[in-house]
Amino acid sequence: MKKATILLLFVMLFSACHNGPSKLRLPSILSDNMLLQQKTDALIWGKANPGQKITITPSWGAEAAVKTGKDGKWSVNIPTPEAGGPYTIVINTADTTISIGNILVGEVWVCSGQSNMEMPIQGWPPRDTIMHSVKTIANAALPNLRLFTVTRKVSSSPLDDCTGKWEVCNPDNVRPFSATALFFGKKLYEKLNVPVGLIETAWGGTPSEAWTSSDALTAGGEFIKEMNAMKEAEPLVAKYQEFLQSHRTVAVKPAGDDQWKALGLGDEGAAAPEFNDSSWPSMKLPAKFEDATGDLDGVVWFRKVVNIPASLAGKDLILSLGPIDDMDCAWFNGLLVGATETSGFYQTDRNYIVPGASVKEGAGTIAVRVLDNGGGGGIWGAPGSMKITAKAGKEAPIDISGEWKYQVSAELTGNKFYIFDMTKNEYAGIKKPMALGPYSPSTLFNGMINPIVNYRIKGAIWYQGEANVGRADQYAKIFPMMIENWRDSWKEKDFPFYFVQIAPYVYSGIDSTESVLLREAQAKSLSTPNTGMVVTLDIATVMNIHPPYKMEVGDRLAALALNNDYGIKTPCAGPVYKSMVTDGKVIKVHFDNTGSALVSKNDLIPEFEIAGKDGAFVSAVAKIVNNEVWVSSPKVQEPALVRYCWRNGAIGTLFNSDGLPASEFSAGK
Repeated sequence: MKKATILLLFVMLFSACHNGPSKLRLPSILSDNMLLQQKTDALIWGKANPGQKITITPSWGAEAAVKTGKDGKWSVNIPTPEAGGPYTIVINTADTTISIGNILVGEVWVCSGQSNMEMPIQGWPPRDTIMHSVKTIANAALPNLRLFTVTRKVSSSPLDDCTGKWEVCNPDNVRPFSATALFFGKKLYEKLNVPVGLIETAWGGTPSEAWTSSDALTAGGEFIKEMNAMKEAEPLVAKYQEFLQSHRTVAVKPAGDDQWKALGLGDEGAAAPEFNDSSWPSMKLPAKFEDATGDLDGVVWFRKVVNIPASLAGKDLILSLGPIDDMDCAWFNGLLVGATETSGFYQTDRNYIVPGASVKEGAGTIAVRVLDNGGGGGIWGAPGSMKITAKAGKEAPIDISGEWKYQVSAELTGNKFYIFDMTKNEYAGIKKPMALGPYSPSTLFNGMINPIVNYRIKGAIWYQGEANVGRADQYAKIFPMMIENWRDSWKEKDFPFYFVQIAPYVYSGIDSTESVLLREAQAKSLSTPNTGMVVTLDIATVMNIHPPYKMEVGDRLAALALNNDYGIKTPCAGPVYKSMVTDGKVIKVHFDNTGSALVSKNDLIPEFEIAGKDGAFVSAVAKIVNNEVWVSSPKVQEPALVRYCWRNGAIGTLFNSDGLPASEFSAGK
């Protein structure tokens, strides 16, 4: 027998009895520095080749073993001790060992919602800031506080893993973490003196239906048409994902002021005047670029050639672009004349100085690179905001609004930019599927909730509702549905779920009521077992949808948990309307949860209104008498109806003796 034949037989025999590497892997949430829920059966899970024996050895207890199924999946429950640590868990197969270190055991809470939950402790300056942030960050060396942030991810089907890592809380890594969640966790830690783990999974501007599974929405008869359309689009979605994956990627820096600077996309050539943009499509500015591109987060270039008259040649100019969402760099004749590369300035007008040395008579090329990292993006100011003017002089401004060439150079998905060849019109040439984004039903449940439902938790806190304003009746149905959907998904019956009632904000007008109705819908959800609501009528900034008072919100959420779940008697609810009686021209309003007394900052309490049976409400005189609120108006002789804080811009000024605000209400017949 030839040597080659013998060698081939040996290889075949060896292959038949050896399965190869086990390919053991764990989800990202099972990693160093993690915090496990105490005194429960924690689930440890992962994947490996089919038929592999997996041994799990926690440093605090007995070894457990399991064999992978035909699909390669495995899971095992291990009892956790009382709060403490640090511990390790060692996971073995025949050829692989994974050791998870610096594990603590304590209390784990999921922290979710839209921008008011996502808003980091460092804020989004200059407009959206957080009170007490500087001191909080400086004092954030809290090794018994562990933080996990689920990276933004949209998916049309449920995923079993996410991107993220557990971090030990310290001043360096706490800055991008949710302020509301951080204050909540700090308060729990201070009062319980046990380690606390916080899982942030939030995305600004998103509606509650995006955080609810398709099965739950279907069973509730909501968004059926939209989800059917998403299902029909799945082949196109898969094709588009294949298209994206064929491109070079650039990872986003994790955090910091330089997160969006020097990205290395390789697209700077588009700033040069000689760059050939003849094949680029056009759109009219100012506008959000989604009007032309469809749903997109990423980088879009805009170019325009303007005629510079002789009267402006050699003079310093001001290039005015209006506000840009979110960030930008601007060039004039190939010279970088200005840049705003820190997030938070999406409402700030851009006015950049063009030095006279670059200003020649004739054609002048303006190039603007816009980076949108979430929501709408573009050069979107009011008419007249886009112009060129002389820095000194009386020459008429040059209007630069109207037709601009544009091209997408990168799409931002999750934590990566996918880079396109702008000379080939790649983005315009691909058939993009229907808008499947963070506002679509079930997409965030699939991408940001389902991957963590195996992880044992104590409960959840939630700050969301602004994106559902205008759909209060529907919210009253789908929000409780979402709560129960999460409890079913975690297989944790009636785990605590505490939420924040949205703060007053102008929305369509300061005296309109769409946010009032949404708050009423939220309050109705308190009929869902084991829920609690934080009222924020007193800590609002009615002209800014992102109030800076996240410490107060976090502390009030923590008060609910301490009182209801940890046996620490803590004031956690403000006055709630109980009943009313009419006494002549006065309506006397009774409240629950008054503490030792009702209090107000003033003798007379604003935001009370009264009406007769005709329902014509007028501003009323309201004052505290005998721990009741007496409400009257000379314009209403026979009062029948009363309400409080019943408009978008209402600020609450009625409290109990514990300093907690009264809820809005409308009552009477």
